[in-house]
Amino acid sequence: MVHILERLGHTVDFPEEQTCCGQPPFNSGYWEEARSVAVKQLEAFKNAEVVISGSGSCGAMFKVFYPELFHGHPGEAEAKALSAKTWEFSEFLVTKLGVTDLGARFDGRATFHDGCHGLRELGTKQAPRELLRHVKGLELVEMSEAETCCGFGGTFAVKYPQISTAMAEVKCNSICETKADYVISNDSSCLMQIGGWLNRNVGSVKCLHLAEVLASR
Repeated sequence: MVHILERLGHTVDFPEEQTCCGQPPFNSGYWEEARSVAVKQLEAFKNAEVVISGSGSCGAMFKVFYPELFHGHPGEAEAKALSAKTWEFSEFLVTKLGVTDLGARFDGRATFHDGCHGLRELGTKQAPRELLRHVKGLELVEMSEAETCCGFGGTFAVKYPQISTAMAEVKCNSICETKADYVISNDSSCLMQIGGWLNRNVGSVKCLHLAEVLASR
């Protein structure tokens, strides 16, 4: 991500004080604990012009759920300001910058997985596909039920491991049916879930983040 943004002429800062966005406690109902983590992000990114997330899940936390988390609490104005300047990586490139062709080359057959938060909270659907369609050498094939959850869901996978694994199996079967060499996503947590199942049961399909493919030459 950093290399791509710098190639496009942007100055990229990576605040070392940033930590987890606070989504695990937020999703589990521990909002006070979530705020104690989230307030550190408000401070870390307060001077940024734009905040780019390579994770639809974390991006949704910043953009959609921080204003809700801080509503009526100290930091509400700062949360709204952070929300307004947060972009998911592919949406920033395509929608904000109008960039669809990064001059990337990646040889292989791939399918794309839509992460739940990126798709349902941020509305990210076409932007990553538009970018991938311009990657030379890449054959992009759609899997059946691409919008179906992989079963990770953060703490969901911890609370309900058997259901989570069964959902991963359904998702990975859809991936394997495409005969793809790679599965690409814009959410690292999804890739961890999918990659874990594939490594244990298939072994031949590799997981890649969208930025890895777009940075390839």
